[in-house]
Amino acid sequence: MLILSMVVAIQGCGNPEAKRSKSQVIETETLPEDQYELILDKVKALPNQAELAIAIIENWKVNFVGVKREQDSTVFLQNKDKVFEIGSITKVFTGTLLANYLVEGEVNLEDQIDKYLGYSLKEDVKITLKQLATHSSGLPRVPASLEALSLENPYKDFGEEELKTYLTHDLRMKHKPGEVSDYSNLGVGLLGYVLSNKAQMTYEEMLQKEIFSKYGMNASTTIRSKVEDKLVIGLNDKGEEVSNWDMSVLMGAGGILSSVKDMSKFALAQFDSLNRELVLSRTAFFEVTENYSMALGWSVIQTESGAVWNWHNGGTGGYTSSMIIDVKAKNGVIILSNISALGELTNTITSLAPALMDDIKGEEIDSDSK
Repeated sequence: MLILSMVVAIQGCGNPEAKRSKSQVIETETLPEDQYELILDKVKALPNQAELAIAIIENWKVNFVGVKREQDSTVFLQNKDKVFEIGSITKVFTGTLLANYLVEGEVNLEDQIDKYLGYSLKEDVKITLKQLATHSSGLPRVPASLEALSLENPYKDFGEEELKTYLTHDLRMKHKPGEVSDYSNLGVGLLGYVLSNKAQMTYEEMLQKEIFSKYGMNASTTIRSKVEDKLVIGLNDKGEEVSNWDMSVLMGAGGILSSVKDMSKFALAQFDSLNRELVLSRTAFFEVTENYSMALGWSVIQTESGAVWNWHNGGTGGYTSSMIIDVKAKNGVIILSNISALGELTNTITSLAPALMDDIKGEEIDSDSK
């Protein structure tokens, strides 16, 4: 049985891009039948209580679609204000913080991180802020001590002292800094930490001051207790409830909780060509392949037709998310879900985002790209 319930709110806005892109959302109730079919086809594989909050942005306008599995049926519901862990999409926000401080002249991309740590890395390894942001630091994906831990809540006990001990005594580099871009939760988590040291604020305080308050992202935070009344419970592939993740000192790698409405405000802000820090955050600084580069947190993908997409997926023990924007076309797709990134069903979510973008623009890209 299919239940459809949609409430449409049309908000007026001014003409200038800068005004429109900061926080105002224009909603539309028009969703093509093929997009509904794409969503339904993916969702039918999910367990009961699985929930997706989706924003489809086409030429500035946003359509919010909420779907949930109940009693082996798919129910459409309003959940744009519900909160999910966004996982590694947090890295985009960490890169945006870096871009903000670059624009303000507070830091330089080539600054070495020991300048902000207050201590040198093992064997005096030198890593720059740019290398952390572009995954070219040479650091491993996670510290070795975390690899053997249960994935139930693996980062919770890795605090400042553990980070310092690792960097000064136990550090094992995977590559020489600056040679290759190899995805690292440790690297971007460390970026959030060194920026926090420089700003003399917590990561949460930086986000609230520099990003969330600017774009009206009132439901976004790293403090779970602030949004527990709106939080959708995370599930594994069997539909069983699982633990939330506490990112501790590596908060900048995956610690944000947000709603799809808040995330759409951030996406719309990207369309403002006068927003210097957002433009800088999307600028490619490390070429991985001919069609794939790393910006400051964002992946930059050039499609076969020449369109440029900024993309990032995210995942924790109970959540999978994906975000793609096409700044030139003013289009985008955001998906937040309560399906674990540790199982097989995570691919259902990550493959839906490019499929919906493909429907908007008729483009094709590899859905396995980071």
